[in-house]
Amino acid sequence: MKVLFNQLFDYNFYCNKKLIEQCTTMEKVPEKCIKLFSHILNAHHIWNNRIAGKPPEYGVWQEHAVESWGDIHYENQRTTFELITNADDFGRRIDYENSEGRVFANELKDILFHIINHSTHHRGQILMDYRSNGIEPEPLDYIFYKR
Repeated sequence: MKVLFNQLFDYNFYCNKKLIEQCTTMEKVPEKCIKLFSHILNAHHIWNNRIAGKPPEYGVWQEHAVESWGDIHYENQRTTFELITNADDFGRRIDYENSEGRVFANELKDILFHIINHSTHHRGQILMDYRSNGIEPEPLDYIFYKR
């Protein structure tokens, strides 16, 4: 399971890095893109901290300057790889509070998959926003990444 999650988070890192690189070359990044990509970064950070039993430093919809995306993204990735490396039971239940203060519990493997799936979902929204703003997105499909 560690190998699979490492591969999926490598792919996630690659896709996010591509978006960061593309946005840093834009004269003006679409507002919706800033909101959604900041949310991707925040959610990843929040889930990492829930797994580690720490309070998050970012709010769910807190916006970040494009110039800070790379550092936040790298730290998210480093933390996730550390969590995966140190995991001995991917079925371990993680108790956490959501952003509204409700208490839940999910298995580690489901939370890790959620981080990937959540990022993919919002990247798709960002790519649609690119197109509506006349920006041609780079292909981020998993199969292109694996080629």
